[in-house]
Parts: sequence; structure tokens; C-alpha cells
Amino acid sequence: MMKSSPRRITALRKRDSDGARLGQHVGKAVRRLRGAHGLTLGEVATRAGISRAMLSRLETGDATPSLETLAGLTTSLGVSLSQLLQGFGGDDSPAQLVRRGQGLHVVRRGTKRGHTYHLLAANRGPKKLFEPFLISLTDKSEVFPGFEHPGTEFIYMLEGSLTYRHGEESYPLRRGDCLTFSGRVPHGPVTLHRLPIRMLSIIIYDGAHADDAGLA
Repeated sequence: MMKSSPRRITALRKRDSDGARLGQHVGKAVRRLRGAHGLTLGEVATRAGISRAMLSRLETGDATPSLETLAGLTTSLGVSLSQLLQGFGGDDSPAQLVRRGQGLHVVRRGTKRGHTYHLLAANRGPKKLFEPFLISLTDKSEVFPGFEHPGTEFIYMLEGSLTYRHGEESYPLRRGDCLTFSGRVPHGPVTLHRLPIRMLSIIIYDGAHADDAGLA
């Protein structure tokens, strides 16, 4: 039996190492995106055409996705392959630049066409510390879901006007108004008054619950 050369052994080890790193990167990205979408393991697994157990293994970095699985995950999460792999093999620069219109498009549970959420930055560390969204609302016919999540949320109205509910209270918001509240209390838009509506939403997570942020 022909023995492998030291160079070939080194190449195989590097390939295995790169594959493991890719699997860990994809797993973290899928978990983050699933949380941002407000989707469960079962929902994403069904859409991606894989088992719930396999998706769980992928998210924990215990499995490396095939090309077919990667294609299913991008479809189920509504992102491109480049977005899913963003940051893999790149540098560790502390700054993140997102050009106008290039924020990651996130589809949150209960929202439909005419309502867009663009994630403007993504944490690169082991814990999610904050999430800034640019939210655009353009369709009056939407029935809004109630959102609940860890941390504190800050909303700043950039354009338009609406009524926003937090718990039992409702707040009319116009351009230049801001609202800060606990994310654990049910909240969300109630009535859209002047369209289009654009607002900046920043969710700040506390350390104790950072890992659970956004998960259904």
C-alpha cells in the first residue's frame, strides 16, 4: 500500500481544519440568522430539507454542511450564500461598514411584503451584545404580530408616523420621536398613519441573556 507523503498529509490536515472552521462559522451564522428571523429549529430544518437533529448539530459546529445543505439553508433563511459566509477567512477589523441599502435583509416572523428589516451590524464575538435595524413599513393592510425578546429596545422615528404598543400602553410616534422600553414586554406597531415609515431600532442585550437573544 502506497504511503502518503508528508506534504499530502499536511494538506489533508489543513483541509480537515478548514472544513471544521467553515462548519463552525456556518453554524454560528445560521443560529444568529434564525434568531433574527424569530424562527424555531423545526421551521428552518423543514424549509431547508434537513432533519431538526442535523440542524442542531450544524448550529453547534458538530457537523460540516454539504453544498446541498448550504443551498437549503440560504433559501430557508432568505439570504445569499455570500451573506451566510460573510466574515469567514476575513480579518478581525473592529469596524464594520455597511453601505446604504446593503444591510442584511431580515424577515421576522409575522411580517409580510411591504415590511422590511435591515440588520446594520452583526456581532463577531461569542455573545450578541446589540442589534441595530433599519425598519421600513409601507403597507397599511398588515396585521402586526407582537414581539418579545431579551434586552432593552430603542426606537427613533426617521420618517412617517404610527402608533406603537408596549404592554397595555400605546404611543403615537412621529418623525424625531424616540421610545425606549423593555423588550420582554409584548410590543409592536398597531396603526400606520403616515407612510412611508422608516425607523431605527436598536436592541441592547444584557450579558446574562445575550445568547438567548431573538430565539423563538
